[in-house]
Amino acid sequence: MRTLSRFIVLILLTLLAQNATAQQDYEREIARLKEQKERVMLQEKEALKKEIEEINERLEAGEISLVRADRLKEEAARKRALNIEDRLAILDNRIALLERNKGDVLKDNRDRFDIDEEDRRARITINERSWDPFESRYRRAKYDRRTYSDLVVAVGLNNAIIEGQSLDDTPYKVGGSRFFELGWAWRTRVFRNTNFMRINYGFSFQFNGLKPKDNMYFVSEGGQTSLQDFEIAELQKSKLRMDNLVFPLHLEFGPSRFIESEDKIRYSLRRQFRLGLGGYAGFNLGTRQKLKYRLDGDRIKDKVKGAFNTNDFIYGLSAYVGVEGILLYAKYDLNTIFKDGAAPEQRNISLGLRFDL
Repeated sequence: MRTLSRFIVLILLTLLAQNATAQQDYEREIARLKEQKERVMLQEKEALKKEIEEINERLEAGEISLVRADRLKEEAARKRALNIEDRLAILDNRIALLERNKGDVLKDNRDRFDIDEEDRRARITINERSWDPFESRYRRAKYDRRTYSDLVVAVGLNNAIIEGQSLDDTPYKVGGSRFFELGWAWRTRVFRNTNFMRINYGFSFQFNGLKPKDNMYFVSEGGQTSLQDFEIAELQKSKLRMDNLVFPLHLEFGPSRFIESEDKIRYSLRRQFRLGLGGYAGFNLGTRQKLKYRLDGDRIKDKVKGAFNTNDFIYGLSAYVGVEGILLYAKYDLNTIFKDGAAPEQRNISLGLRFDL
């Protein structure tokens, strides 16, 4: 009997908790709809402002007369006023329906998939709540997302700018010296009502490789690192690789496509031009040299790590330009590859493709 009583009490407590949660959801929905009414007013007023600006530009350019301009302004104002009236009426009706039924409203299409183009992740929507399988919780789609994130992958050619020399005289193989970058980036819209400027920031692992020409390899002696001839045998491979962790920061510019629905707005970069200007700073995780050669018929592989006097602090300038997520990418280290005292000074430079996935 005690067990049955406890079971009944547990059921009652569960029902009370569910009712409390439903009440909270219903109150949050009404508050959201009331906030949306304010956004409707702002959106239509902003749209009217832009239309009037366009009409004034046509008037100044002599495309239309003053009488025609006044008529167009009146028509635009009338249209926006009707838009406000109709959209507010829809929201008021939804609020009244929720209040009358205490949130218990029958709906069609209760279970559906909702895919956000910018979010690029499928969400299951149940009773107007979205469940994100990556977050394992129910949530509503945010009305206006200002921050998005991307996986960043970059690959291309690597080399060094050497003091007193041009790239034509570089001691490194142009096609053989390459770089690879893997990271995560966030981009946040700067202004409230336009997405023309964004801040792009995050972290990246950079792997910069240099392959010397003419059977040369790196030797560190007395705190100095220099290229010397490998006299033991003919090198099949000679490569110095510097692994860095950096934190890029760019100001990003470019148009976007404005998408508006009843419950959200989005600024899409699909097929849109992008330009990013900025730089990065971080530190060197390690440096290693790989040598491959044959000696007395045997294949030898030597790997030497961390003894090349490379700079620990990494900082430089970078830029990218392209369409959507396919970008031409360049970066240039302002720090020298090797620490103070190494002559001549060398600075890493890279050019390749960047993919924001």
